[in-house]
Amino acid sequence: FTKLLLHHFFVLSVSCIILFPPLLHAAGGDDSTDFLSDDFYADTTDAVPETGDPIEPFNRAVFQLNDRAYTYVFNPIAKGYSAAVPFDIRHIIDNFFTNLEEPVVFINCLLQGRFSDAGSTLVRFLANSTIGVGGLVDFADREIGFEPVEATLGETFGVWGIGDGFYLVVPFFGPSTLRDFTGTVIDSLAMTPYYTYIDKWSVKTGIYAEKTTNDLSMHIGEYEDLKKLSFDPYVALRNSYFQYRKKIREHRVFLESE
Repeated sequence: FTKLLLHHFFVLSVSCIILFPPLLHAAGGDDSTDFLSDDFYADTTDAVPETGDPIEPFNRAVFQLNDRAYTYVFNPIAKGYSAAVPFDIRHIIDNFFTNLEEPVVFINCLLQGRFSDAGSTLVRFLANSTIGVGGLVDFADREIGFEPVEATLGETFGVWGIGDGFYLVVPFFGPSTLRDFTGTVIDSLAMTPYYTYIDKWSVKTGIYAEKTTNDLSMHIGEYEDLKKLSFDPYVALRNSYFQYRKKIREHRVFLESE
């Protein structure tokens, strides 16, 4: 009975932790908005998001739930993982999972008509899967200058003319919009290789849990910094999410104009 109870607790834990990655992108990362700058918080409490927030009371309640889950569950797990696994190993793991998801990026680039990015993504996947030892090394970026490309089904829906819907904070998932969250679910469950080709649910969950724990371990402290520097963390995170999306779009337009 004890073994069965521990098994169910493990499944519940990893099922929760796999749902948290969007916070990493909204609150930090190499491509995210610099929320540590003074300009970012100049008018954070009065800023109006590009997409409406008509269910703000619900979103705030979920934000509080996610905040406590991060503080008391996800962050301690990530810190323990970070202490046990050297950074170089975690970077290799990150490369491996990034490579696994390149087919999803490739398909979305094609669906968006971004054929140059689709070609770059295909080169990345082939080079990193072979010379990069199954994606453990990002050979394409480091040696031949093919940087990672971002493309999600939520963005594809946008290109097709489907609106955002409204701002949505999803339990244990973080900031999103109705459109982007729908795209994320389809991307993850229907298109990601370790969900498509692995039948056993516990194995799928374990793989995704490892990926997300590894991701979180690479961004320890960023969410805490956002909270310390903001008068209203809910508004700051919402603004950071929309500024991150805007920055991605502007960067893409810049690359296409070159």
